[in-house]
Amino acid sequence: MEQKLIERRSFWLWVLFAIFALGTMALFLVPAYVIRPFHYQSPRALSMAVTFKAWAYLGTLVGAAVSALLAFALWPMARRWARVGLGVAIVLVVVCATMSHLNYFEWMFHPVPQPGFISADSAKLDSGEMVLALNFNNDARAYPVSQMAYHHIVNDFVGDVPVAVTY
Repeated sequence: MEQKLIERRSFWLWVLFAIFALGTMALFLVPAYVIRPFHYQSPRALSMAVTFKAWAYLGTLVGAAVSALLAFALWPMARRWARVGLGVAIVLVVVCATMSHLNYFEWMFHPVPQPGFISADSAKLDSGEMVLALNFNNDARAYPVSQMAYHHIVNDFVGDVPVAVTY
């Protein structure tokens, strides 16, 4: 009878560990996956990613702490292969918790500090390629959307007017 109680307790500790570890990893991985360059982001997916990102700071701290405590409780009753799994999971949880406290979007979407330009005649754009265009004081610029999708912001001067072009 006592053995069944221990097995049942072990089972629920594993379930809780999986929930907290996967939840902690999701708080980092979901926003990082949804908000990425060159991919369509639906309004619903963006809303979910922003919600996850908002909860990530506190959620990953709590999730990592609870996951570590559960791993510590599971360690003595775990077999060798399970201990390897616990170790790998804890490393992933710690990495995800650390990354969620950094502004990794700044790494993915960094501004172009000094854009380079060529004349319209020498530009090699496909006929269907979209551009963002500005014209101030007879000074015109065109920023290819394909490049803006990666950088998301260009700091420039157009007609002696400082601009931050964003997409």
